[in-house]
Amino acid sequence: MIALIQRVTRASVSVDNATVGEIGAGLLVLLGVEKGDDEQKSQRLAEKVLGYRIFGDENDKMNLSVQQTGGSVLVVSQFTLAADTQKGMRPSFSGGAHPAEAERLYHDFSDRCRALGVTTANGRFAANMQVSLINDGPVTFWLQV
Repeated sequence: MIALIQRVTRASVSVDNATVGEIGAGLLVLLGVEKGDDEQKSQRLAEKVLGYRIFGDENDKMNLSVQQTGGSVLVVSQFTLAADTQKGMRPSFSGGAHPAEAERLYHDFSDRCRALGVTTANGRFAANMQVSLINDGPVTFWLQV
């Protein structure tokens, strides 16, 4: 399971020109689900994302997590994160989870974020989405479990 996380001052996701999810300060989480991912990986990744210390403290050092700052997360499904780009000029998506399993784990991840006390918004799984964000820093990390 992969999370590309971006520290944001705000982010939103729209489908058919209608906003389906938005947050203020926090994390935009682009989530990729791979074959073999399960609830245990979802739990570990949620804990890692929410506990990752990438927000500035009183000395502007990256020492605080989104949980500690009271920020929110916006979770957007991103199957292209599971792409194999090692050969040729066209990505292979054979490593991605079956869509039904990916959707189940996408919702599981979001539910775990909520259960850990962080306000969580979502995109719409498998939709053609438009994502808008103000990347704060910019700060972007690739997390994988």
